Amino acid sequence: MNRSWLTRRAVLVGGAALFAGAATAQSTQPKVATLDWALLETLLAIGANVVAATELRQFQQVAVTPAVPSNVADLGLRGSPNLEALRLARPDLIFNSNFYAWADPLMSRIAPVIDHAIYMPGESPYVLAERATLEIGDRLQLPAARRFVEELTAKLDRQKADFSRMADGRPVLPINLGDARHYRVFGSDSIFGEVLARLGLVNAWTGATSYSATAPVGIETLVTMPEAWIVFIPPHPQDAIDALLGSPFWKALPQVREGRFMTIGSINPYGALPAASRFADCLAEGFARVRNG
Repeated sequence: MNRSWLTRRAVLVGGAALFAGAATAQSTQPKVATLDWALLETLLAIGANVVAATELRQFQQVAVTPAVPSNVADLGLRGSPNLEALRLARPDLIFNSNFYAWADPLMSRIAPVIDHAIYMPGESPYVLAERATLEIGDRLQLPAARRFVEELTAKLDRQKADFSRMADGRPVLPINLGDARHYRVFGSDSIFGEVLARLGLVNAWTGATSYSATAPVGIETLVTMPEAWIVFIPPHPQDAIDALLGSPFWKALPQVREGRFMTIGSINPYGALPAASRFADCLAEGFARVRNG
């Protein structure tokens, strides 16, 4: 057993430290609401006073962190938010994204709406997420926003040396399983792809991308990337993962025969900097688990 690899405890402590001091709601801060999960996790990470957001139960299952305070009102589906619940939450500001811009005229009757786009064709989601974090922090006068950006940059730089050893110079293929025969893959222009690059890792997927994920991709394409580490990012349909892992095709893959696959924690695939931070931590934990046995 090689004790030089990152331990699970070290990874978890590092992740928790990044959020320290920024997770408590501040009653003196403006009350804010959002429909968008990337903005929700950003607001929570910098300690904004969030009073309403969408699909909170699913958010906590998929994004996992940051934790959502119990007093945040659930507005229901992102595609059809409960505007009466939003009105009752009495936000001072509403942050929205280009994904749900159609709701701006309706929500502007309740409170001023400020839009931030993190996923745009041809643009870096990491850079846009940094920009959104800083702009939101400036608007809400939350110094934690700039600290979060700077500390994440420093953390990724520190982890870079560890990943160069753990991955053995092999490319990494981050995927989310749709069913036993198809997956979606996160390309170089996804938030996960950008984290891989900042960690000094090569994304095994060199095909077409669509500013986050490309799907559906046939499972047979795994044969074309025999040198890669396969990284499953939940949530996955359990029957799909069971069927794939039990199939002769899967067992015959060189990545599988050589133990170069792992399942990491669930992460918001359309996330912002908190998702980027969690991906780096979960990936480090996954490599540590594989390497340490």
